[in-house]
Amino acid sequence: MLWLLLAAVVFVGFHLGIAGTRLRDRLIAQIGPQRYRIQFSLASVASLVWLCLAFNDAPRIWLWSGFPGYRIIAAVGMALAVVLAVLGLTTPSPTAVGGDGALARGPVGIQSVTRHPFLWGVALWGALHVMANGELAALILFGSLALLALLGTASIDRKRRRALGAAWDGFAAVTSNLPFLALAQGRARLRLGEHKAWQWLAAAAAFGVLMAAHGALFGVSPLPLDVAG
Repeated sequence: MLWLLLAAVVFVGFHLGIAGTRLRDRLIAQIGPQRYRIQFSLASVASLVWLCLAFNDAPRIWLWSGFPGYRIIAAVGMALAVVLAVLGLTTPSPTAVGGDGALARGPVGIQSVTRHPFLWGVALWGALHVMANGELAALILFGSLALLALLGTASIDRKRRRALGAAWDGFAAVTSNLPFLALAQGRARLRLGEHKAWQWLAAAAAFGVLMAAHGALFGVSPLPLDVAG
């Protein structure tokens, strides 16, 4: 378990200690943006592989068992997580690398809910898997991924503010990091109708594949039925 905990600390610390910080800015100035992205991506993949391997080797120490209805909660939550992730990935955003041009258009679709839909989808996915698994290794693995996603939203905000200045401030003024906050404060209006039909279909297909293949891939079915195991 110590090996898994160390892998989680390195994985989260590596990202938070570089991405979104002024160290990242200095590294880009020294080696250039393309070399930085390549080297950072390779290091990210390596640390993620280490985390997953350590999880597979970790002992299973149960902290809690499933409660009535937890499969239904997980299924509904995962549907929302997939929608956030797919719409976030398929919508040009100024929070993404190379997305500066999207600033001029303002928030689009799911960005009216949160300017970081993909990361909030990952955070929700991680939290739901912590709830559904109920054991220490899963808490460390999925908890670290959820924590990184949540802290990553603030890290990206800082990075984009340094890079884009007043232009970013204008985008941030009509969006929110926390989902639904800008809508509740009247700073944004719901714009989900701006998404194309294929984006919704892609989200539905991704959710369907995950639900159907989860048992074969990971040995546990997420279906909210007792017969699913």
